[in-house]
Amino acid sequence: MQLSVAAGTDVGRIRAGNEDSLYADADQERGLFIVADGMGGHAAGEVASEMAVQIVARDLSDVRDLTAGAAGSRMAEALKAANRAIYERTIQEADKQGRGTTASCLLMGQGRYIIGHIGDSRVYLLRDGQFRQITKDHSYVQEQVDAGFLSPEQARYHPYSNVITRCVGANAVVEADVLTGELQIGDLYLVASDGLTGMVEDPQLRKILESKQTPGRMVDAMITEANRRGGLDNITAIVVQVVKVTGTATGEMAAVLG
Repeated sequence: MQLSVAAGTDVGRIRAGNEDSLYADADQERGLFIVADGMGGHAAGEVASEMAVQIVARDLSDVRDLTAGAAGSRMAEALKAANRAIYERTIQEADKQGRGTTASCLLMGQGRYIIGHIGDSRVYLLRDGQFRQITKDHSYVQEQVDAGFLSPEQARYHPYSNVITRCVGANAVVEADVLTGELQIGDLYLVASDGLTGMVEDPQLRKILESKQTPGRMVDAMITEANRRGGLDNITAIVVQVVKVTGTATGEMAAVLG
């Protein structure tokens, strides 16, 4: 499998510091991509997002066979481990109450993907001209949309649009959404914090992904557009393009970063 990958993060135009963290890595067997958006103030949120990224990456470091049923369980357990570590640290540091982070994780290999998701960072897929959000936000407004009380357009501009109902580290126990699917040649995946998706609407994100530019230029264009529209939050994006797919664990995968 061959991937073309780019990742970027930006403080935005309003915040003093960057509470987002990201991870993007691929070797000959698989790729792992994580975006975490911390909360609780600069010192607390930055630590939470960094811990989430580091723990999930560490706990998934030996997961090579995505065709095995245990791979999805490993994703869920990695996110639970991050949750426990952040929660326990918050208890020890009383001044950091409210610390937590989102986490959206994309693991690729053997012609498959596994997504682990908590919070309102997102994973999108552009495939065969169809653009869709794979993950579902764990947020107040998403619950209102699901219940039929708000339209998606109303939810986007709702005053509580940034209120999340599930995150990593705020409580002793958390459940992750784990999603699986098949990779196809030409797929474009976007993993992003809400500093991007809250500023740049889906049609514009789709337009950038359809622009036939390199993933690096796509990431730059997304960050630039989010800042142009106000840059109210930290902005993080990872773009992964599937160039070649092999369906076995021994298939070669090359990652082109940039």
